[in-house]
Amino acid sequence: MSYTPIEELLKVSQGSVYKLVILAARRALELGAGSEKLVDAEPNTKLTSIALKEIIENKIKYKTKK
Repeated sequence: MSYTPIEELLKVSQGSVYKLVILAARRALELGAGSEKLVDAEPNTKLTSIALKEIIENKIKYKTKK
């Protein structure tokens, strides 16, 4: 994955590093369990890199419980 500024990723996670880490980790686990990729990626790309790419392209978002 090419370098992505943390500021761009934080916009999606409402400015919280904690939310960003949780979102990326959960999505990487989903990808590891067999979920379909929402972005184009090389076959040898790490799951966390794919998850971050999906986040930066607004394919997945952080959802809060009320």
